[in-house]
Amino acid sequence: MAIVVLKSALREGVGKGVARKLRVAGSIPAVYYGRGEQPLPISVHARELEGILHAAAGSNVIVDLQVGGGDATERKAILREIQRHPVRGDILHVDLQHISLTEKITVEVEVQLTGTAIGVKDEGGILQHFLREVELECLPTDIPSHVTVDVTHLTIGESVHVSDIKVDNAEILTEADRTVATVVPPTVLEEAKPAEGAEVAAEPELVTKEKGAEEEGGKEG
Repeated sequence: MAIVVLKSALREGVGKGVARKLRVAGSIPAVYYGRGEQPLPISVHARELEGILHAAAGSNVIVDLQVGGGDATERKAILREIQRHPVRGDILHVDLQHISLTEKITVEVEVQLTGTAIGVKDEGGILQHFLREVELECLPTDIPSHVTVDVTHLTIGESVHVSDIKVDNAEILTEADRTVATVVPPTVLEEAKPAEGAEVAAEPELVTKEKGAEEEGGKEG
């Protein structure tokens, strides 16, 4: 995985008011933290961060964090949490975790399905994708952008599990028996049939005025 440079500045003050002013100015409030380190409040340029995320192939991005431009301290970090506005989708806050390139870390990686299942193409089944991410342990530079699972061989009733996934230079921590995807039979809607032995109700007889008059005349006679 490539390492990209991310410039930042020390952030003075906390709270919604400070964060709002930063966003108006085109910056995003962020926090850099690590094991045994004091959290460092910083801000990053919104457009630069969006560009990094857009260029990255996956959600896990390793950055070489530069604080204030003149800070010589080496700060390798991974983008751990990105908070976005629920409606607009723009970034509200970012958490960056300090990492060592020689120590393994735990990350969640997206699962992507590839191929068209036989059970879908030839049997009319429906492919259901259950597990969207798997948890891996590996060195930061070995983090894959995503994990690919081939579902071409699946027929109706067959599934692919975490135990079927292979990832180079990484250990999969997600439970091996978890179902990633399966092909289920097509849904068939049957028309409701009347219960056996049930009689069809006869239509009610319509009584006309003439017939009613005849019956009254018969009674009088």
